Amino acid sequence: MGMLASLISGLASGEAVAAVRRARTAAIVYGLALTAALCGLGFLVGAAYIWAATRYGSLAAALGFGAAFLVLAGLILLIYQLSAGSRARRRAQRRNADMKAIGIAAALAVLPTLLKEKGGLGFILGPAVALAAYAIYRENVKPDDPDESERK
Repeated sequence: MGMLASLISGLASGEAVAAVRRARTAAIVYGLALTAALCGLGFLVGAAYIWAATRYGSLAAALGFGAAFLVLAGLILLIYQLSAGSRARRRAQRRNADMKAIGIAAALAVLPTLLKEKGGLGFILGPAVALAAYAIYRENVKPDDPDESERK
C-alpha cells in the first residue's frame, strides 16, 4: 500500500511540476507578445501624431491627442463604474454558493459521527427543524410589512 501511495504522489507531483512549467513558459511567451504589441501600438500612436502634426500643426495635434486620451480614460472609468453593480452581484452569488457548499460538506462530514453518538439524532433534528421553521417564516413575511418594520 505504501508503494502505491508513493507512486501516486510521485505521479501527481510530477504532473504538478509539469503544469507549473507549462504555465511559466506560457506566461513568458504571452508577456513578450504583449510587450511587442505595446511597442507596436506606441509606434502607431507616434506615427498618427506625426501625421496630425504635419497636417494641423504640432500644438493642435498635441491638444487633440491629449483630449482624445482623456476622453478614452473617462469612457473606460464610466464603463467600469456602470458594470460595478453586476460584478458585485456575481461575487455575492458566488460567495453564497461557496458558503452553501462548505456548509453542506461540513454537515456531511460530521453526520456519521453525530449518528453514532447517543442522542446524535436530536443534535441533527433540532437545528434542522429550526432552519425549516425560519425558512417558512421568511417566506411568509412581506418585506414592506408595517408590523415587521415597527418591531425593528
